[in-house]
Formats: sequence, C-alpha cells, structure tokens
Amino acid sequence: MWIKKCFLCVMCLFALGYGQENLYMLPYENTEALKSLLTHIKNAKININISIYSFTNREIAKALRDTAQKGVKITIIYDKSANLKNDTSTIGYLAKYKNIEVCTLEGKSAPNYAGIMHQKIAIIDDKILIVGSANWSKSAFAYNYETLLITQNPSHTHKANQYFAHMAKECQAF
Repeated sequence: MWIKKCFLCVMCLFALGYGQENLYMLPYENTEALKSLLTHIKNAKININISIYSFTNREIAKALRDTAQKGVKITIIYDKSANLKNDTSTIGYLAKYKNIEVCTLEGKSAPNYAGIMHQKIAIIDDKILIVGSANWSKSAFAYNYETLLITQNPSHTHKANQYFAHMAKECQAF
C-alpha cells in the first residue's frame, strides 16, 4: 500500500511539472542539449523571453526566426557590451524580423566598474525555463565546460519571468 501511495505522489509531481527536468553537462552532452533547446524553441506556441550575454549561434537564431514567423512573440535582452561590438552577434540579424523584439542592457555600475548583463535564460510559453552557464555559441556547446538546465518547475519559471520583466523595463531598444 505504501508503495502505491509513493508512486501516486511521484506521478502527481510529474503531472504538475515538478519532475520534468533535464540537466546537460557540456561539452559531453552538447548534441542532446542543443537538440533539446532547439526543440523547445520550435515547439513554442505563445512567447519566448530570452536574456543572453553572448549569442552567436546561427542555428539557434534561425530556429527563433522560424518560430517568430509562426506568430510566436520573442523578446531578447542582449548584454550591451558583448553584442554591439561583436560582428558575429545575432542581434542585428534577429532585430529585423516581425515578432522579434531585441534590446540591450548593461549591468549595474559601481565606482571603477561597469557591470554586465550576464544572464543565460530562456522562458518558453511561461512554462519552460532554460538556464545555465553556456552562452549561445557553438564553442560554448561543443568545447566549453558548461551546464544547461531545462525545467518546468512552476515556481522557478514564475520567478524567472518576474526577473525578466524587471530587466525588460530597463532595457534600451536596439
């Protein structure tokens, strides 16, 4: 009887979205991590909110472009210093598409230091949170020691959405 109750509890947690997590350790699981990220982007139905320090991966950029063309609203906050000076950044490429809004953000300033916007998160349809240390570049996925976590934990996703909204208010249009 006890085993049946535990099984039902676990099944309830999965149904609520608490158990649906995948942690990828890069570069060892780079193929699986990139495939999962692209699948989630392509399956978005309503919106995608992204804050990313450095974003140069063209395959991810094309998936966002294609998803936006299906009517999904995409907002991307880029770090100002990492993307405006970088010829390989996707900021100019993605800014020209309908349903994609891009902006830049700087970190908080302190004496003798200018902060950066170092986030690497994506929130898909207000239900899926993708977070990790990896910038969205080929090098980060294929060669660097990075992490990528994809979760449907509602409290984490809600908290990330609130944080994203706060950052978006401070963001400067590209």
